[in-house]
Amino acid sequence: MNMQTLDALDRSTTLGQARKGFRGRLVCILPTSGSSRLAPEEMERRLLEMGFIEGAEVEVLHEGPFGRDPMAVRVGHATVALRRRDASVLLVE
Repeated sequence: MNMQTLDALDRSTTLGQARKGFRGRLVCILPTSGSSRLAPEEMERRLLEMGFIEGAEVEVLHEGPFGRDPMAVRVGHATVALRRRDASVLLVE
C-alpha cells in the first residue's frame, strides 16, 4: 500500500458506524470471514454490483427504528437498503 492509501485508512470509519445524514466517499471494501453470512468474495461482488466502488459518494438517508437497521444509503444516483453488518465492510471517509 502506498502512503496516500494508508493515510486514507487512518481517517476512515465504516459505513455501518455512520449515522443518518452522514456524507462521505468510499475508500475501500474490506470483507472478512464472519462479517456476513456470505463468503467475503460474494459480499464484495454484491456490493460492487450495487455501485459501491472506490471513490463513490455515499450518504446515509435513513435508519431503521430498531437498532437503526436496515439503513438506506444513496450511492451515486441509486438508493439501496443495507444491513449495518453488511455496511460494516465498507470503509468511508
